[in-house]
Amino acid sequence: MSDCLFCKIVAKEIPADIVYENARALAFRDINPQAPTHVLVIPRAHHADAAALAAADDGLADDVLKAAHAVAVQEGVAEGGYRIVFNTGAGAGQTVFHVHAHVLGGRGLTWPPG
Repeated sequence: MSDCLFCKIVAKEIPADIVYENARALAFRDINPQAPTHVLVIPRAHHADAAALAAADDGLADDVLKAAHAVAVQEGVAEGGYRIVFNTGAGAGQTVFHVHAHVLGGRGLTWPPG
C-alpha cells in the first residue's frame, strides 16, 4: 500500500534500524521501546492485522512467528524469556495497520500487560 508506513520501510523508502530479514519478513527496532529489547516483526506483504495475517496464505503467520523467535535468539532474550504481542484493532492499541509482532524482552514483564 502506497500510504503504509511499514510498506515504505519494507521498500527501503523510509529508514529503520533493521535487525533481521528474510524472504517473507522484516524486523526493526521500535522507535518508542517499552523494554530493553523491543523489535517489530512484519510480513513483507501488507496485511492489516493479525486476523488478516492468519487468513492470508498458508504459512505466512508461521513465518512471522519464526522470524520473531529468530530475533529473540539474536537479541539474547530467548533463554530468559520474551513476549510476542500482536495488537489487533484500534481498541487494542494498534496504530499502524500493517500487522506487526512486538518482540519484547530484557526485563521482567508484568501480567496483566498495560
